[in-house]
Formats: sequence, structure tokens, C-alpha cells
Amino acid sequence: LLSLSCLGDCQLHTSCGIQKCTTDFVSFTSHLNVALQDFDLEFCKALRAYSACTYRNSKVCRGDLVYHSAVLGISDLMTQRNCTKDGPTSSTNPEMTHDPCNYSGHTEAREHQGGEKAAPLTYLFCGLFGDPHLRTFKDHFQTCKVEGAWPLIDNNYLSVQVTNVPVVPGSSATATNKITIIFKSYQDCTEQKVYQAVADDLPAAFVDGTTSGGDGNSRSLQIVEKVSGKYIEMYARYIGTTVYIRQLGHYLTLAVRMPQELVMAYEESQDLQLCVNGCPSSERIDQSGHLPMPVMGKLLPRGAAAHPRSGYTLETATTKCHEKILVKDIYFYSCIFDLLTTGDASFTAAAHSALQDVEALHPSKEQWHIFPGSGGGGVGRNSKLFVSLGLMWLSLVIYC
Repeated sequence: LLSLSCLGDCQLHTSCGIQKCTTDFVSFTSHLNVALQDFDLEFCKALRAYSACTYRNSKVCRGDLVYHSAVLGISDLMTQRNCTKDGPTSSTNPEMTHDPCNYSGHTEAREHQGGEKAAPLTYLFCGLFGDPHLRTFKDHFQTCKVEGAWPLIDNNYLSVQVTNVPVVPGSSATATNKITIIFKSYQDCTEQKVYQAVADDLPAAFVDGTTSGGDGNSRSLQIVEKVSGKYIEMYARYIGTTVYIRQLGHYLTLAVRMPQELVMAYEESQDLQLCVNGCPSSERIDQSGHLPMPVMGKLLPRGAAAHPRSGYTLETATTKCHEKILVKDIYFYSCIFDLLTTGDASFTAAAHSALQDVEALHPSKEQWHIFPGSGGGGVGRNSKLFVSLGLMWLSLVIYC
């Protein structure tokens, strides 16, 4: 719509209210997600409200090009979405439009009630994949052992627990084969819902057989199956949280985006959260985000470098990972690490998908890639030592 592109930039006639109409429409639709089943219903309601607003301003705006552009754009969108001209509309009263089960609308509601500009919402990202590699809410990157059941997230709204099992006999490397998620009951938005996935069983429903929480109209909590038995997404609108779960090979990966203020809403007894505080030092395989260097002077048995037990050499593992991951960031090096450690090619897809999930959910594009030398918590490219020696270590570590 031309009116959207001009929002805040075009000089409109002061007597014409088209800018307010457009602002309301943006407010009504900014939280909508095309993946949800009620998208068309809510979008049509917003379009009808937009149309009604332009009609009320038709006389004072009749000489305004932006107004006429908006009218034509509304008509085109209503045709594309099969919207009827008659039907319910989104209310133009901010007090009436506040939905307690729509977290993204909370800021606007606070601004309306308090009259002051509220701070923008801040979202955080956490991901777990592979051997296993953890990206915390603080964008620290760690590789850990954490065998058995561990809490990733445990706050007043959401609990996520993963279970990791050994991948290779005789190695400390583990991978995730079970994920349990509890969406805690919240006001009138949803009752408590429990989701559980295990290796080779990734359901598209909660344990009670339902696919959503709350009443059928609001769908404040919903599971969307993207690839049957392989990939599901969860949308918890009432807490502004999105969860992706994938099965790749015989193991699971997880990615979560959640508002910062809810991430930090937990008691002292809930401080063992891998996504918040990282892995305990005793469980770390890496060193401050870096895969560790070999002990100087420690050599491989004769012929071992050419025929590692994983079935991959450094060269073939690098080539395999480069097929999926073009940027040589920490996801690329983690892929090589996993291949040399396990020999399981599905870990290549896991690293690639983990990076895709970052790009889909992480709020800051500048933070998508973490490079060796950034301490596991940034985007620097400063460690020549890692680049020159790190890959050498990857080929040695399973023997040391």
C-alpha cells in the first residue's frame, strides 16, 4: 500500500485522518502470523476497520492522493483475502483492542494507560543442537556433555527440559533424544499444556491430544506441523514465545524465542537453566566458546590422522559441512567437530537447520553469526590461533 510506505514520511493535509487510519491498521495487524489458522479472519477484520475509517474521512480527504491510494489498496487486499465487506471489525478504541492473550500488544496497552512511550519489547534466543551445542539467551556459544535430563528453561511461564544420551561408545559426546515442554497456565489464555517429543516420535499435539490452548477463537497457544514427524512449530501468543523442534537423524534440535522480561521471571531455586546461565563448568567441553586446542607435542598414533574412527578425515568433513554452511562461523566448525566425533552425517543437517532457526527467530541480524575468537558471545573474527589450529585439533581430539 502506498499509504503504508508514506507512513511517517509524507506531508498529509491536517484535516485528513488517513494517517491515523493507516496507523490503526498497522497496529491491528503487526502481531498476526500467517502460519496461524486465524490469520485471514483477523486480517479481514482489520481491513474492514481500515475501510470504515477511510469512509468516515472521505469528504475531508477527497483531494489527498495517499487517501485514494489507501482506498484502492484496501479493495485489492480484500479481494486477495476473500474478505466480505460486511462482518466484524477491529475496534478503533485502544482500550477495547487490548487482548490480554496477545503479548505483543501489551506495550501499546501500557502506553495508552500511562500516556508515556513504553520501552520496545526485547526478545532473546536460545538454541540446542548436535553434540550438543548450546547458544544461550546471552548469545554465548558452548559445547557441553550434560548427559541425562537438564533444564534449558524454567521460569514462571515456561519449562523446557532436555534429555541427552551418549552418541559414541567411550566418548563424552551426547545428543538430545527427548524434549519435554510445559506451558504453564496463564489467566484465561490457556490451561497448563504439556508437550513431549522423543527420538522417532515428534507429535504435532500436546500429550492430551489437543493442538491448541485457550478457547478456539483466540488460539493463544498453538502447534503447527511443518513436516510430518520431522518439524513442528509452537506459537504461544500470550507470552510472545515461539518454539521450533526438529528431528534430524536419531536426535532432536530446539530453538526458542522469548521476551526478555519473561525469561528473567524466575525464582532463585530455578537458577539452573542452561539457556540462561549456560552449562556448569564441569560439563563444558569447549573453553569460553572455543573448541579446545590440543596439548602441545601430543601426537597421533601413526596413520591415525588419515583414517579417523568416525570415517571422516578433516578434509572430507570440511567439504561435507561446506555443502550446507557457506559461512565459516561457529556453526560450521561445530558441524566439523560433530562429523569427526560421531561420523553421523545427520549432524551436518542439524548444524545447518540450527543456523536457519537463528535467522528465523533471532531478533538481531548482526548477531546471527558467531565467529571463533569472539569468546562465544559475539561476532568477532579475531582469533588467528583458532583458525590455524582449531581444525587441526578437530581431527585429533577424538584420539586424545
